[in-house]
Amino acid sequence: MVVHPFIQEKYHETKGRNHVVLFQPQIPANTGNIARTCAATNSPLHIIKPMGFPIDDRKMKRAGLDYWDKLDISFYDSLEEFLGKCQGQLHLVSKFAQETYSDVNYADDKNHYFIFGREDKGLPETFMREHTGEAIRIPMNDQHVRSLNLSNTVCMIVYEALRQQNFANLDLVHTYEHDKLK
Repeated sequence: MVVHPFIQEKYHETKGRNHVVLFQPQIPANTGNIARTCAATNSPLHIIKPMGFPIDDRKMKRAGLDYWDKLDISFYDSLEEFLGKCQGQLHLVSKFAQETYSDVNYADDKNHYFIFGREDKGLPETFMREHTGEAIRIPMNDQHVRSLNLSNTVCMIVYEALRQQNFANLDLVHTYEHDKLK
């Protein structure tokens, strides 16, 4: 696999982290925005191929800004390959789930893997049927809107998990002195 210069692939399994998993992402700007959120929250990003765009897509690179080198990112050729390496609690994000994402307890030492489906099709139906107990949803008026934006959804769920974890390892206060130290 060729990894482009703006991405440094690394796989670090650390206990008690929130992992973002994108299944066959289709929109480069969404993936770039999600990468930026992952870099800001110390959340590893896992991408299951195929992707709907080349990894070096200009729009994705721009959306992720200059944070690609600060990102813990891994690529997988299939969902099965990812599941073989996953060590933690799965959370499948779907509008068809019964449990609301904010009702789940993420304040433990487990690795939490939030799996998000394709922007156009979601997660495979057979996979969803096999894992209904791990599915979570964001409440919405789905009579008028088919789905929420993927990058917004990732942000909401990751920050709910971080809130329950008291924003561990994140800066809670930003000062001008902080900028001077960098």
